[in-house]
Parts: sequence; structure tokens; C-alpha cells
Amino acid sequence: MRKESNPLTPAEIAEILKISKYTVYEMVKRGELPAYRVGKKIRVDSHDLQEYIDKGKGNEPVFDEQLGIPSASLLESPLLAVETTQEPGLIICGQDLSLDILGRYLEHHPAGVRAYRQNLGSFAGLLALYQDRADLAAIHLWDSDSNSYNIPYVRRLLPGIPAVIIHLGCRMQGFYVARGNPKNIQQWEDLIQPGIRFVNREAGSGTRVLIDEQFRVLGINRQMVKGYENLEFSHLAVASAVSRGIVDVSVGNEKASMQVRDIDFIPLRRERYELVIKKEDINRAPFQVVLEILKSSAFKTELEGLGDYDLSETGKIVAEV
Repeated sequence: MRKESNPLTPAEIAEILKISKYTVYEMVKRGELPAYRVGKKIRVDSHDLQEYIDKGKGNEPVFDEQLGIPSASLLESPLLAVETTQEPGLIICGQDLSLDILGRYLEHHPAGVRAYRQNLGSFAGLLALYQDRADLAAIHLWDSDSNSYNIPYVRRLLPGIPAVIIHLGCRMQGFYVARGNPKNIQQWEDLIQPGIRFVNREAGSGTRVLIDEQFRVLGINRQMVKGYENLEFSHLAVASAVSRGIVDVSVGNEKASMQVRDIDFIPLRRERYELVIKKEDINRAPFQVVLEILKSSAFKTELEGLGDYDLSETGKIVAEV
């Protein structure tokens, strides 16, 4: 009879042995560490782990852990096929369609990894990066004092963490109004006109920062904007509110106006949409794959087909902060 044992996850074993979870998977694949499946999960009995440790087999690296990706042979293991697809690859924060396309290219690249998308605004994405809950954060944050995008915010919100800013593309931000612009909304000051109904974006999103910065620069009292406190959480959501006649105006990028019926787009500002990563990660293999994808003609051609992107600087490292 086997003595009583507790099941351990790959993550728990990795913590005990001070190795990568992918090293644990490789040990299981090679038969060095007995394992079994519970549904879609891999488990190892604690007494089997102790026997492995007693035999002194815990010091055989099977791949370069600096790369943070599994070896090709690991992905071929039938036992681990489901489990490994649930392991983290790169977590990409942001709300633009270009990030979904980037994630697809990353997963299909010969040296790529799985892409996990987090639908977070600019501030939340930078916070996730700062707290090690994300690997890349896409941002579009306008600083009115310097009339520049992104760099001032990265310096403030990633204190003490050297970072690299990589250009994705330029987009146009503007007003969404009903088809024909019946309320003749043309400028920011029009938002405080009597009878104008507005819907806002959530605090911390790049669009909300643009709105609040413009109000501050122009001396607009936000309490006079009817609907300033009403929030939606995406460009499409605020555009849809205009299309359905719930509000008269909202702010977002031009692309969403192309996807929603019966609205017009009033351009206001050309913005820079950029990726932020930690400088310490820039030479790791998955991030080099990201840079390769961003510079590739295939990626740029697909984005060009969507419209509303200036891709002349896509893939360029624009700053190290």
C-alpha cells in the first residue's frame, strides 16, 4: 500500500525546487518525475517528489530559463498538451484591435508564445506592468504641459523601473456625433452648451485623460458637462450610445466610428498609441519576437487594411525611460 501523499501542482513543485514550471513539465515528460492528470491538470504526489529529491535529480536544466519559454519537445507531450496551453505566455494590456492581431501573430510565430489579452485602459495597464501582472501595456496618454504622449506618464507610473516605449501607430481621436451632426458639435466648448448630453470614459483610460486634460487647459468646468459622470468602458460602447440616441456626443478613436452605424466622426487630435515593456525584458526571446512582428510587412499590411492607422513608425523604439 502506498503511503499517504498530497498532490502538488507544477507551480508548487517549481517553487519547492526553485526552477521554472516548464522545467517541471519537461521532467514529467521525460519520466523522471511521476505524474498523473486530474481532468485537464497535471498533479504529482508529494512522496514521488521527495523520492526524486532524494535521488538527487533536481539539478538538470532542460532549457534556457532566461528565455521563459518551453522547449519544442515539451509541446509535443500528449500528457502535457492541455496543461501547457494554460500556462502564461505574454500578457498584453490594452483595448485596440491591433493588439488582438499582434497576439495572433505571436502565437503563430515559430518562436512565439501564447498571448493573453487584458482589456485594460492605459493607467490600469501601466499599473499591471508595475505590479508584474502584465508583460506589455499599450497606452495613449496625452500630457498637456509638454504636448507629448506617453513618456511623461511612464516616468511617473513606473517609478524606478527602466522601461522601453515601442511605437504601434498613430490614430485620430475625436467626437462621435449623430449622422449629419444635428447639434453642430465642433469643439470642446460645445459640450457645455444647454441640452448637450455626453457620455464619458472610465478614469485612467487614455481617452478620459485626453478629455480631462482638455477641460483643464480650456478652463471648462466638468460639472457643467451633462453626463460627465456617466461612464462606458470602450470606444465602441460610447459610439453605440451616440448611435442609439442615448447621448449626443462622446469621444473616441476614428476606427470605432467606422464600425457603428449612423454616427459621424469629428477629428480633434492625432494621438500616439505605443507599447511599454520593462527594459530588463527587451532581449528576452518572446519580446524579440514581438519586435520582429511589429516591424514585419505582413503585420503592417493587415493593419493598413483596417484603416485609421499611421504606421510609418511602427516597431520603432521611441524612448527608453
